[in-house]
Amino acid sequence: MFLFEAQLSASEVLRIFHQDEPALFLGSAFTTVGIVTGAFCLLRRRFDALLVWLGVFAFFYGQRMWFDTGILHVTLAGNEFFALLRWAVDFVVPIPAFLFFQAAGLMPRRGKLVTAILSIVFLSLAVAVFVVGRLPLLHTINNVLVIAALPWILVRTFLLGKRDHDFVVLRRGLFCFVVLALWDNTLGPFWFRFNLEPYGFAVLLGCLGYVAARRTLERDQQLGEIQKELDVARSIQLSILPGAFPESADFRVAARYVPMTAVAGDLYDFLATDARRTGLLIADVSGHGVPAALIASMVKMAATSQRDHAAHPAKLLAGMNDALCGNTQGQYVTAAFVYLDAQARELRYAAAGHPAMLLLRDGHVIEIAENGLLLAAADDAIYTERSMTLERGDRLLLYTDGLLEAKNGDGRLFGDESLAAALRNTAALSPVDAVERIIAEVQQWSTSQEDDLTALICDFAGIT
Repeated sequence: MFLFEAQLSASEVLRIFHQDEPALFLGSAFTTVGIVTGAFCLLRRRFDALLVWLGVFAFFYGQRMWFDTGILHVTLAGNEFFALLRWAVDFVVPIPAFLFFQAAGLMPRRGKLVTAILSIVFLSLAVAVFVVGRLPLLHTINNVLVIAALPWILVRTFLLGKRDHDFVVLRRGLFCFVVLALWDNTLGPFWFRFNLEPYGFAVLLGCLGYVAARRTLERDQQLGEIQKELDVARSIQLSILPGAFPESADFRVAARYVPMTAVAGDLYDFLATDARRTGLLIADVSGHGVPAALIASMVKMAATSQRDHAAHPAKLLAGMNDALCGNTQGQYVTAAFVYLDAQARELRYAAAGHPAMLLLRDGHVIEIAENGLLLAAADDAIYTERSMTLERGDRLLLYTDGLLEAKNGDGRLFGDESLAAALRNTAALSPVDAVERIIAEVQQWSTSQEDDLTALICDFAGIT
């Protein structure tokens, strides 16, 4: 038999090839779907059971179609391993199929157990081919199991009673596949010389592709709407940040805010009392994104409500804490506030769990720390403040911990010393250029931004 096939004429080989064209085309298409689906799952780095088992099912189904082609039989005539492999693939194909049906919720209540048992049986049949050879009994067992299971799956699709559009489309595709699969495994061989089941599988894949494409478009539309809402949220958040510092003969102030995401939890504000006295606030809400941004707006309102206490930083922070406690959904806020009095040449500083303020004076960096409990952590928290004399040429730096915790490729933090050095190097720069330089150094240090970056610089001109 094999010798006869090997000696076929070129015209007969060409005729066999033409007969196999539909199977070769569909086998290639199904195999490609399987590979693309697998690659998509790898790119997502997420195990989606429905997609994974569909991809494996499509891949093995396509391989089985190739193995069943006459042109491959002629090419590998006399190869016993190929003959065994062809039989084994027949028994392997149902395994990902039933795992797919299980993931789609089309198996009975104890579907996992049934699927596990069927998978073990089919795998045992595949192994048995290499142990005992091509026994017709193995194919009989395979056909009986498939014929018994497929009608139940078909009935399940109607018993579920779902009416959403996607499920209706999936049910129609599954109906075509199951009906044609049953036909090929029962009466088909007596009526037709070719299989109809692959065309049912093509319809099923088409229906699944339609559902996937529709859901993708729907998800893209939803993402577009979310992006529009984030853009609006970003605009709103930027609107709560103050504009340019009011023109002053005594103070020169500049701030730089670089959120990690579209919206973030860092905040700064100016609480000016008159032409010669002002207050500078900086705050950092735990977490990121929209929740942190919403709480940041609450911090802004809490600070504004305490404007009358701007001359007493400890009292201002205590009032903010009272306003925020119980209203931040378990998120906390670090904050620092400095009150500057040009006439008295004095600064008063208090903080709530925030990184220390830095003072650049005569080329030396001085750390000013006076910390209390985080805002919104506990009722009736007590804060203290520190007073210092202001000198002409003093430069103050308020910042959030995103600057200190920026990491380079080796995992090293930017840290206090680097920040102090960066501040010293800005001595000859204006506040605007200085704050830009510091943020740029932090960004150059870090491989990726993992937190919001906010810095605020204030120079005391010392005008009398």
